[in-house]
Amino acid sequence: MKILAIESSCDDTAAAVVEDGRQVLSSVIASQVPEHILYGGVVPEIASRRHCESISGVCRKALEEAEIELNDIDAVACTYAPGLIGALLVGVNFAKGLSYSTGKPLIPVHHLRSHIASNYICSDELKPPFLALVVSGGHTHLINVKDYTDYEIIGRTRDDAAGEAMDKAARTMGLPYPGGLNMDREAADGDPHSYKFPLPKIQDSELDFSFSGLKTAVINLVHNLEQKGEKPDVKNIGASYIGTVVKILCDRTEKAINILHPERLILAGGVSANSVLRREMKTLADKYKIKLYMPDLKYCGDNAAMVGSQAFYEYQNGQIASLKLNATAALDIDKNITI
Repeated sequence: MKILAIESSCDDTAAAVVEDGRQVLSSVIASQVPEHILYGGVVPEIASRRHCESISGVCRKALEEAEIELNDIDAVACTYAPGLIGALLVGVNFAKGLSYSTGKPLIPVHHLRSHIASNYICSDELKPPFLALVVSGGHTHLINVKDYTDYEIIGRTRDDAAGEAMDKAARTMGLPYPGGLNMDREAADGDPHSYKFPLPKIQDSELDFSFSGLKTAVINLVHNLEQKGEKPDVKNIGASYIGTVVKILCDRTEKAINILHPERLILAGGVSANSVLRREMKTLADKYKIKLYMPDLKYCGDNAAMVGSQAFYEYQNGQIASLKLNATAALDIDKNITI
């Protein structure tokens, strides 16, 4: 089954052709990063306009690279939630147009389910059940993945996502967008023990996360240094900050391992590209002698190949949308669309 998939939840316009959920025939991404660098982060209105300008060409190129025609596809898939509402609407409406004009089924896909599915592309043998840590700029979740379309959220952030906390810290230290990526690079040679940052405690849930206090701590540290006329030590502050974020993520994941006793552990989301997180998750998996799966770096960020992968399993589960499909800015991963 060949699926033309579309991703437009944030600032990357992407299209891909994926066969049977695992084989990527093409994957095309039009990045907006150079433009958003000017503003220090994603500007939703600009992102939506650039999606409008790029989506037709990106889809056409995906079909060309897959060496197929539009009529050769078996279904059209798109990210419909969660994300920037204006950006999502561009992809959803374009997909609806393709579905209507070709008579092909329209498959709605949840963005976080797609990130998890990026591991299916990279590991043919991977199948549920497993424990998933999904970490991105807008989300931080621990998920018990029971089946391809059956999810249980067992832990989540109470405030900021880990990726957002990294981006804001990086911006405070004067690093350009995308902050988390650039801080990871700058901190590669830094000492993670140079600065001590607070470790949050959630009173009523040992698996939930909190990063707002940590973010405030690094902002106050940098501002206090600047008020004294001192230049922030980006390498060491960055290394200490990343180390603290990763410690929090690994601590909650370890608690989940001791509760669920999974045979497989997966890492997914944009922050899964972070070098420290990948290393420490490997150490954690080795400690408990469980298999760790991580997406290739090219599939860590937003892309349409992961959408096409998850769409295959959504289709098998009967998740087909009508032309009444609408975008949704916020929706939990365990909720299925009813249209």
